[in-house]
Amino acid sequence: MSSTGPVIAVTSLALEARIALGPGVSVICQQGAQLRTALSAAVERGAAGIISFGIAGGLAPDLVAGDWIVGAGVRSAGEHFLTDRVWTRRLLQALPDARHADIVGVDMPVARAVDKQRLHLETGAAIVDTESHIAASIAAGHGIPFAVCRTIIDAVDMDLPAAAMVGLHQDGTPNVLAVLRSLARQPSQLPALFHTARCARIAEAALRRGRRKLGAALGFPQAAEPSAEPPSLRRGRVVPIARKSQLPFRGSTAA
Repeated sequence: MSSTGPVIAVTSLALEARIALGPGVSVICQQGAQLRTALSAAVERGAAGIISFGIAGGLAPDLVAGDWIVGAGVRSAGEHFLTDRVWTRRLLQALPDARHADIVGVDMPVARAVDKQRLHLETGAAIVDTESHIAASIAAGHGIPFAVCRTIIDAVDMDLPAAAMVGLHQDGTPNVLAVLRSLARQPSQLPALFHTARCARIAEAALRRGRRKLGAALGFPQAAEPSAEPPSLRRGRVVPIARKSQLPFRGSTAA
């Protein structure tokens, strides 16, 4: 695999993909096993780095919709994938209000506030998403730089309604018919769905503003920069966790 090529932005929503796309950036917009397959194939064709980009669920109690997180690392199933230091520093310089913190990756969205609170206590992570752990694993396996840059959509104390969790089309667009069917079965969730939509608009606006600040190649360092660590230790490294985190969410939904 050649290290030359575009930066690959990993997303699961078509909206995220449209915002991420730009000079020096290609986008993989998939979920689950399809994401792993598509990203692995893209990296084999050549990639300068991988960045997990888009929205995420809040876990830290003081985070609200529109807040930015630049990843320090990704925790998942007993592993801790560290992000590239140089790239991460560039992201933090471009987004000075962002928090530098860990992300936890899970296989299914976490909808209930009680489950998000428990996940924060178990892992210490500030946010949760369903793509970063896949992207981190593939980057580590290929020895290429990896970064995470995401904005909050739902705060930790916010329960997501069932209509917001009914899935996506394969291209990452919302499944409107599924949302309407969920509302028909449970009309009482409409106020919560409206609140979720308001938070989504806040997150989208923040994502667009932040994307403009990141510029070409999503802040990827085009030239080598000095570092206290050799490149082999900066790129997608994996740090075992002494005590395996108990993550109850892999392979099941919290909705």
